[in-house]
Amino acid sequence: MSPDERAALQRHRLWGLVDRLLAADGVQGRRLKEAGVGGGSDVTLAGLRELPFTTKQDLWDNYPFGMLAVPRDQVAAVHGSSGTRGRPTLVAYTKADLDLWAAMCARSLSCAGASPGSVVHNAYGYGLFTGGIGIHQGAVALGATVVPMSGGMTDRQVRMLADLRPDVLTCTPAYALRLGEAVAEAGVELPALKAGLFGAEPWSEELRAAIEDVLPVKAMDIYGLSEVIGPGVATECLEQDGLHVNEDHFIVEAVDPSSGVPVEDGTPGELVFTTPTKQALPLLRYRTGDIASLNRGECDCGRTLVRMSKVLGRADDMLVVKGVNVYPSEVERVLLGSGLVRPHYQLVVDRRSPAARLLVACEALSGDPRAELAHRLHESLGLTAEVFVLPAGTVPRTEVGKAVRVVSWEDGGPPLRGLS
Repeated sequence: MSPDERAALQRHRLWGLVDRLLAADGVQGRRLKEAGVGGGSDVTLAGLRELPFTTKQDLWDNYPFGMLAVPRDQVAAVHGSSGTRGRPTLVAYTKADLDLWAAMCARSLSCAGASPGSVVHNAYGYGLFTGGIGIHQGAVALGATVVPMSGGMTDRQVRMLADLRPDVLTCTPAYALRLGEAVAEAGVELPALKAGLFGAEPWSEELRAAIEDVLPVKAMDIYGLSEVIGPGVATECLEQDGLHVNEDHFIVEAVDPSSGVPVEDGTPGELVFTTPTKQALPLLRYRTGDIASLNRGECDCGRTLVRMSKVLGRADDMLVVKGVNVYPSEVERVLLGSGLVRPHYQLVVDRRSPAARLLVACEALSGDPRAELAHRLHESLGLTAEVFVLPAGTVPRTEVGKAVRVVSWEDGGPPLRGLS
């Protein structure tokens, strides 16, 4: 679809969204009325940036069903996550929302090279978390065979990878790394495996290289969040040059996290999504907290969708150490790019004194790289960190869910042995 055609479609769908929010007379509808919006036709794509934001706090304040835009008996499913700081964030879906979600996940799998007849080994968790069920229903909609492994039970995962010969693996990037190591330990060959769709947590180009070193895949990123729909909002194609945002259903902006003012394309900002085709919980200008940049240039794959960069991190996950602001993924880039350590690490923020310290725990490939890594971190990020080299296998591996890359040391003993 040409940009002009898509803009016309977005405008038409945005009008419908605004009319539905006004008719529902909920939080978002009342804010639109306060902003002087009387109907969808009052809104333009260019004027979207002038409309009020919606935030996670709105979902919390109206938990569990206070932001529904449809009657309660039209809700077919509920998904969600623990949310920031462990607070529940629940999202409702109508049957049409579930169909849309399946279509978006099918589109994402296709973007990564899957096709009808593919075998998709799905090691995302199933349950309230959207990863497992989202990819599952997308594979079914595509016409692929799905293996619903969920997370954990790594030995069984390796057996199924060997026996069922999938061509696509889906899981978190941290667990892909663990699976690759387990496959090597078992001496298993995976000649059919070609592609991996890895999401649910920020990860760097350096981690991509580490995954592709232990698994015979082209490793691609997939992005989504429960509030917007789940996985399938954006996906890398085989070019591995940014994630194509399905902007016929998810209108994306990038704004300055502090001011909320839109930033230029190519500049990292907080991603903001509007969901014009969702029914149960449509969102207008939802602030995700995820930091990435947008690129509207052409992709060699032929898709005309806007692309987003890999997520650098979350606005509320930025580390501030001795006046330096840094995202954990930036530290990962330096560590893994050095070629001196295994692709397992943990960052410990020591807050026991007024001036926070950053401790970097890693496992060396050989020798003692502490001084070199500390130098590289300072040169690349301006960050003063204390590097600790621990015995192989000490840094926790991810078996279920997302990797825990950052821990805080408030008082008591250190999170890992060998740190002080």
